[in-house]
Amino acid sequence: MPNMRDLKRRIRSIRSTQHITRAMKMVAAAKLRKAQAQVTAARPYAEKLEEVIGRLIGAVDPETQPLAAAREVKKAGYVLITGDRGLAGGYNANLIRLAEERLQAEERPVALVTVGRKGRDYFRRRRVEIVRSFTDIGDEPDLIQARELARQLVELYLEGSLDEVNLIYTRFYSALRQVPQVDRLLPIQASGAGEDGGDYIYEPSPAEVLKSLLPRYCEIKVYQALLEAKASEHGARMTAMDNATENAAEMIDKLTLSFNRARQAAITREIVEVVAGADALK
Repeated sequence: MPNMRDLKRRIRSIRSTQHITRAMKMVAAAKLRKAQAQVTAARPYAEKLEEVIGRLIGAVDPETQPLAAAREVKKAGYVLITGDRGLAGGYNANLIRLAEERLQAEERPVALVTVGRKGRDYFRRRRVEIVRSFTDIGDEPDLIQARELARQLVELYLEGSLDEVNLIYTRFYSALRQVPQVDRLLPIQASGAGEDGGDYIYEPSPAEVLKSLLPRYCEIKVYQALLEAKASEHGARMTAMDNATENAAEMIDKLTLSFNRARQAAITREIVEVVAGADALK
C-alpha cells in the first residue's frame, strides 16, 4: 500500500491535471459556440446552391461541363480533414479509421489530400501517396482558405492527376454526436440532378450560368466541410475534457479515501505502540 507521502503527491498531481482539463473544456465550449453558429449560418446557403446546381445540371448536358462530366476513374482522390491537435477523444481516430477502410476497399489507384497534421502524419508513415497537404487551418476556417483548397483540388481534377475527388470529414450534429462521412466533390453530382429546369428562365443560358456556378459550388462545399469538421473537433474536445475532469475527480476521491485510511492506520498503530509501552512500564 502506498505511503501517505506518495498518496498526497498523486492527489496534487491529479488535481493539477484536473484544473488543466477543466480550463480546456471551457475554452473548447467557447470555441464550439462560435463554430456551431458558423455551421448553422452556412448550411442554408450551401443547400440552396446545391439545389440550384441540381436544376441546372438537369437543364443542360453535364458532359459539356468539365467539372460535372463523368469519366473513367484511373485514380481516385480522397480529401481527409482531421485536426492539427489531439486531446479530442476519438475524433481523429474515427476519421483515420474511415479513411483506411475506404482506401483498402478501393480497387483503383488512390491518392490522399490531407488537411490537418494528424491525418498527414498517420498516412505518411504508412507510405500512402499524399499529393497535397494543408496544416494550420486554425480554429475558425475562412472562405479564403476554402477557396485555395478548392482551387487546388479542381486543378488536380482538370489536369487529370485525380479522376474523382471525395471529402472525408465529420458532420456536426451536436456536442455529443459527430458522424464521420464521405461526400463526393468531383465530378459534381448535386442533389436534384436529372430534374428539368422547370419554368425557370436563365439569363444568360443555363450552360453559362452553370459554368460560372460550378467553381463556386466547389468552394462552398469545401468551406462547409471545414466548418463542420472544426465544429465537430471542438465538440469532441469539449466532451473529452469533461470526461477527463470527471475521471480526475473520481480518482481524487479514491486516493483521498486511501490517504485517510492510511492516516487512520498510522494513528491506530501509534496508539497501540503507546499503550504497549505503558503496559511494559508497569
